[in-house]
Amino acid sequence: QVQLVESGGGLVQPGGSLRLSCAASGSIFSIHVMGWYRQAPGKQRELVATITGTASTKYVDSVKGRFTISRDNAKNTVYLQMNNLKPEDTAVYYCNAIVSHSDSNRLFNYWGQGTQVTVSS
Repeated sequence: QVQLVESGGGLVQPGGSLRLSCAASGSIFSIHVMGWYRQAPGKQRELVATITGTASTKYVDSVKGRFTISRDNAKNTVYLQMNNLKPEDTAVYYCNAIVSHSDSNRLFNYWGQGTQVTVSS
C-alpha cells in the first residue's frame, strides 16, 4: 500500500555531512509520524529522530545538535541532515512511517529498505 524510497547514504570521513531523504508514496490518507532508525552490526535497532505532522521533533541524545529531521508534507518526504558525523554513526538507516489509508484512521506501520551510512577515515 505504501512504499518508502530512501536516498542519500554513502561513505564520508569523520566530520563530514550527509543528507538522507525518504519519500512515501501509495495509498496515503494521512501520515501521522515519520522517523529515522538505525542499526549497526551487533546492535539493536534504535530510534534516531522522529517528526510528527505538526513538526514536533525528537532525537536520540547521541545525535542531538548534529542531526536535524525535517519534512515536506506536500511531497510526503522526510529528511535527515547529518552534520559532524562520527564513526559511531555508522549503521544502516531505515525510514519509518505511520500512516492511515482512509478517514477511519486505522494506523499502519511501514519501513524503507534501508540505506548504508559509513563514517570512516
